[in-house]
Amino acid sequence: MLQLTRDGEYAVRAVLYLATHEDRISLISEISESQDVPKSYLSKIMQSLTRAGLVKSRRGAKGGFFLARPAGSITLRETIEAVEGPIHLNVCLIKKGECPKDDACPVHPVWREAQKKLFEVLESKTMLDLARDAEVIRKRNARKLEQAG
Repeated sequence: MLQLTRDGEYAVRAVLYLATHEDRISLISEISESQDVPKSYLSKIMQSLTRAGLVKSRRGAKGGFFLARPAGSITLRETIEAVEGPIHLNVCLIKKGECPKDDACPVHPVWREAQKKLFEVLESKTMLDLARDAEVIRKRNARKLEQAG
């Protein structure tokens, strides 16, 4: 079963948080608390995101984390791959010759097409898109609470 790991899920949450707070530097404790991610675990994720060039950090009293690039230029795919590594639906897609049946497998083209479609979806969504979606959801939920209360 193809499944995003906890690292990937937490990375998406952290970058999305920074995208929704793009106007300021965020403390790791703020990100951790708001996204319900253990602080020590999040520290490791943030290091990976920093190494990948998606996030920058500033040390000191006014330190914290912020996006290294505009949220509209950071895709969901690159956020996931920053901590997960390259996404492959099947080992035969890693590189030519990895699968002994490369040229004889009738399923190989199906895997390749499925991976291509997955990449299209993950590359079509930026953190800005998701931040806007999050705001729509937040407002809708606030209206529901207001109507119920």
